[in-house]
Amino acid sequence: MCGRVIQSSEPLRLAIVDGLNVTDRRMGNIRVRYNAAPSQELLVIRQNHKTGERSLDLIKWGLIPNWCQDPTGGRKPINAKAESVSRLPTFREAYAFRRCIVPVDGFFEWRAIKGARAKQPYAIAMKDGSPFGLAGLWENWRNSNKAEWERTFAIITVPSNKLVAQIHDRMPAILEPAGYDRWLSLEPDPHDLLITYPSEPMTMWPISTRVNNPENDDPSLLDRAKEPVDWQAPL
Repeated sequence: MCGRVIQSSEPLRLAIVDGLNVTDRRMGNIRVRYNAAPSQELLVIRQNHKTGERSLDLIKWGLIPNWCQDPTGGRKPINAKAESVSRLPTFREAYAFRRCIVPVDGFFEWRAIKGARAKQPYAIAMKDGSPFGLAGLWENWRNSNKAEWERTFAIITVPSNKLVAQIHDRMPAILEPAGYDRWLSLEPDPHDLLITYPSEPMTMWPISTRVNNPENDDPSLLDRAKEPVDWQAPL
């Protein structure tokens, strides 16, 4: 799964898709996040299919299908598996009509350690430090309690590459830049874009368990921690 991400770059640097206009003054107040968690609003890239305009918008992480009748919004999944995203009722309409890109500087994953109560967290990013785009879905849902619309999203996951597989069997679907246009379009099923991104451009390192608390949200979270004693490099 993918349960935490990093959006520490300024909005201009996260505008990784051609045709985005992020000079609006509202972008000056966007909060950078070193430990972005579900239920928080994150920057997401969307395309208006009527006008072709692309935008970088704040949307809440935890998808609510537009047909949901539960006044609380129901269970709000944060991830959707690539293998079933086009079939499951929760995701299939958004997959067909409301795909988005979640620009990030990295993400976190946790590894179980023998004999330890707490899992060891790791930060995962590109070796060159550049932001990259995760495949996502977004929805508009009518909140009957507040009489207003809520925009939400989920991140699609795929089987892990060799790097991430050392600690977890799933990772977010990282889109190749050449596929951004297709992913944002109304192409019915661009499933071939949901790849397991190669390990070589990526890096991973252990970090402090401070990241377990979403209230901890500062640059020191990304400092390298000591590798757990049970760690063995893959053969």
